[in-house]
Amino acid sequence: MTEAKKGRGEAAEAQTEQQELQDAAAPVGETPTETGEAAAAPSPEDRIAALEAEAASLKDQLLRALAEAENTRRRTERDRQETARYGAAGLARDLLSVADNLRRALDSLPEGARAGGDEAMRNFIEGVDLIEKELLAAFGKHAIARIEPLGQPFDHGFHQAMFEIEDKDKPAGTVLQVLQAGYKLHDRLLRPAMVGVAKGGPKAEKPKEDDASGTAGDGA
Repeated sequence: MTEAKKGRGEAAEAQTEQQELQDAAAPVGETPTETGEAAAAPSPEDRIAALEAEAASLKDQLLRALAEAENTRRRTERDRQETARYGAAGLARDLLSVADNLRRALDSLPEGARAGGDEAMRNFIEGVDLIEKELLAAFGKHAIARIEPLGQPFDHGFHQAMFEIEDKDKPAGTVLQVLQAGYKLHDRLLRPAMVGVAKGGPKAEKPKEDDASGTAGDGA
């Protein structure tokens, strides 16, 4: 009987010793269960700060996405307008030689050919003349304009000087001869006019605000 009591006493001591070791491992005043709960649940202030940071990040991403979408819309609209305004430039350049040949054909007619000759010839000339007029009218509908600067000051933006002509009576840089007409689409040059310009005459008068840029014929 004494040995049984002794065994129970030793078991109780062992259990007590084990419990003391567990209590010593935990922070003072906290049980292991309380420590785990505290680590898993942040304070309300930390939670609010985290939510505010997340909201600010999402707002920044949204603003960036909206700005990028607006920039894309503007680029698309600008490209659409450019295409609508200048999309026919390639075709227009290809048709310029047709207009040139029609004009050469009419200019090559001998003097009096329109009034004289047989009826078939007159009809042929009228037909070519009509074709040129219709072609130029079609150009006009699509804002393709002919540049014929005869008698005007030389313009580097729209003219190409091929040679100079000595003329003391005309202001220097005045276009005296047009070898080939130029064309523009809206405000964009399709082909410069090939011209001959005057030299040796008085300097062309310029508006006061353009005096510093020199005369129109300086670069010819």
